[in-house]
Amino acid sequence: MQTHLAPEFQGTPEGRTAEAILRRCVHCGFCTATCPTYQLLGDELDGPRGRIYLIKQVLEGATPTAATQQHLDRCLTCRNCESTCPSGVQYGQLVEIGRQVVDAKVERPREDRFKRWLLKVGLTSPLFKPALRLGQALRPLVPGALQDKVPPRPDARAHHWPQRTHPRKVLLLLGCVQPAMMPNINAATARVLDAAGVQTLVADDAGCCGAIRAHLDDHAGGLDDARRNVDAWWPMVDGHGDQVEAIVMNASGCGVQVKDYARQLAHDPNYAEKAARVSAMTRDLSEYLPGLTQPLRSRLGPDRPGQPRPRLAYHPPCTLQHGQQLRGGVEGLMRELGFEIAVARAESHLCCGSAGTYSVLQPLLSKRLRARKLAALAPLQADAIVSANIGCLQHLQAGTDTPVRHWIEVLDDALAH
Repeated sequence: MQTHLAPEFQGTPEGRTAEAILRRCVHCGFCTATCPTYQLLGDELDGPRGRIYLIKQVLEGATPTAATQQHLDRCLTCRNCESTCPSGVQYGQLVEIGRQVVDAKVERPREDRFKRWLLKVGLTSPLFKPALRLGQALRPLVPGALQDKVPPRPDARAHHWPQRTHPRKVLLLLGCVQPAMMPNINAATARVLDAAGVQTLVADDAGCCGAIRAHLDDHAGGLDDARRNVDAWWPMVDGHGDQVEAIVMNASGCGVQVKDYARQLAHDPNYAEKAARVSAMTRDLSEYLPGLTQPLRSRLGPDRPGQPRPRLAYHPPCTLQHGQQLRGGVEGLMRELGFEIAVARAESHLCCGSAGTYSVLQPLLSKRLRARKLAALAPLQADAIVSANIGCLQHLQAGTDTPVRHWIEVLDDALAH
């Protein structure tokens, strides 16, 4: 695609990156066919090709409008289009640049600015956990729209971590909302790894991966989160403390962000090399566990009489199958360990509508996508739906009575601890 950048973008890092990405696009439209928002709205400007044209126009000097901003806001950043594109267009990077440019030129309404600020500060704050506990205590009194976002209180097992030490060690990022909303995911991860002979370590100073701030227009804040995590992990990554063999992620949204630290901090001379090392060591849990199936298999208890293992319907998160380009790992691992698990026969590639804070900022589109996803999963007649990202889990559970869990929790339940 021919591009002639406006003078203000010529020679800038963002301009050079955007121009290189734009030149790869051949306007074929394959991406449009797999875009969730285009499928819902039928508007070319609410599909990747249309958004690419909008970004191109702005970078060439056109004045963006609130409508331009809205079309970019409606993008889930699911990156399904990247999986479809035959030319390798890095749409995720391009839309990130486009949003930055447009947001600098189009002021958002005050209510929108406040909502984004509240999400950015609230979800990453130490006060999130006590606020959530208060909401759980008052859940029957909370309006229906907010009840969807307030899960029931976890049981005591959710806080039970193994105490054994092992020569093999990994780091685990707890996440910002997961320890409060669904703490059993982290505990189950540690218990499963312990059963396989691997010790799970946590760096006290590590926090949010940076995705929340980056997706809410605070790119500098997102980079600060990345630097803080690199600093927190470095003693164990560099071998000065407990040497770890991997940094394990059980939330695919965090995983895709941390794996991108190398790119994000490539221009920071103080962090480029360290960030590259951290990104290279980062593994989704479904990437790391396959080498440990033998000890896990020996620990799996037999099915109880009359209580067979549940039939599982698996929803692969976009951040795993499109962002990290990891497909089949969860299903393959669980089948190897004796579980009955299947993906939807149709539309397994489509987003469920969670997409980080999208379900709060674009609730109508988000709920339509959730209904579509649940309808696609329904024919599997599963006892439980499993996924690999907390956002998907919480969002899907709010739309169905079928239990929705992280797949590692199901595996943990089956182990004879």
